[in-house]
Amino acid sequence: MIQRIMSLGILRRGSVPGSYIPKIGGCYFGTQAASYLQDACESSNYSPMDHENPDVDWNNLGFGLMQTDYMYMMKCGKDEEFKQGQMSRYGSIELSPSAGVLNYGQGLFEGTKAYRREDGGVFLFRPQENALRMQNGAQRLCMPSPSVHQFVDAVKQTALANSRWIPPPGKGSLYVRPLLIGSGPILGLAPASEYTFLVYASPVGNYFKEGTAPLNLYVEEEFHRATRGGAGGVKSISNYAPVLKAISRARDRGFSDVLYLDSVNKRNIEEVSSCNIFILKGNVLSTPAINGTILEGVTRKSIMDIASDLGYQVEESCIPIEELIDADEVFCTGTAVGVAPVGSITYKGNRIEYRMNTQIVSQKLSSRLIGILRGVIEDKRGWVVQID
Repeated sequence: MIQRIMSLGILRRGSVPGSYIPKIGGCYFGTQAASYLQDACESSNYSPMDHENPDVDWNNLGFGLMQTDYMYMMKCGKDEEFKQGQMSRYGSIELSPSAGVLNYGQGLFEGTKAYRREDGGVFLFRPQENALRMQNGAQRLCMPSPSVHQFVDAVKQTALANSRWIPPPGKGSLYVRPLLIGSGPILGLAPASEYTFLVYASPVGNYFKEGTAPLNLYVEEEFHRATRGGAGGVKSISNYAPVLKAISRARDRGFSDVLYLDSVNKRNIEEVSSCNIFILKGNVLSTPAINGTILEGVTRKSIMDIASDLGYQVEESCIPIEELIDADEVFCTGTAVGVAPVGSITYKGNRIEYRMNTQIVSQKLSSRLIGILRGVIEDKRGWVVQID
């Protein structure tokens, strides 16, 4: 087995006699990953092409799905705990037509990114926060969930197995998508009998087609993203299909995305379809408070800490739509979008425009976050996890 894989160029001898360490895309990783990858190679018709650089135009990388090499999967029963999973070839999975996720939407997803630095090192950003958020969502949807260790380990293994797809420094990132679904069959409305935790990845660039251009948002008054007592505060798959109508309608009119209002008063801003929102007035940076209808974004939390470090007064509060009129600056945050400045917001036919220059605060906050990711600014909170 080892001799066959070595002949394909995927393994190199380690410093310990008789040990082997896999090499993918110039990145070595540990013996646990080696066992996963060997199993995957044995069962998945490993190709010598897997250790070569992919044919990707890194300078024009958008936010779209690009098939990579491997994915991670583990399963458990309704009253069980997740055990050790394994790597396998990226590909389709088999589900019963009566699977809980297909019939009742019993599913969650997360999103995190793997980055490559100038020295070739590969890093993740706060993956434990995504793990905790999935656990919170799993409780809400009556699902077992991976432990924090299992979640982070699965993300690490997936990123490393697909390391040749991680863009060069400054060209993008490897977006890692963990899924937790009710895969077991069920007919009556009840929790599924089996659950699958799956992680796959795709290299990505900027989320919005406009690239670095400021966002122009449309305030949606007819449709609502979430309501009190619902599941808007967790990353349930059922939260996202209902916003497609509003997004499509807004984009047909030339807008980047939709800003939603609360469903009760129809007056307070909540969040954008794919990200959280902040407004700046003087030295006060405000964002809507977490109240069960707003997703607690990892980038949101990080920007709040960074802003506090830089001397801004950070507030989580109820923000009436009228406060957007005299805001100095507005921006959005999210794993996919990063920190994205807002150039305009249209509400009831009136367009509110915001300053755009090199001195905007969102750019300052974004630069500091990127500096931490790239290792040029000290990571005092231990946010960045090196995985190679």
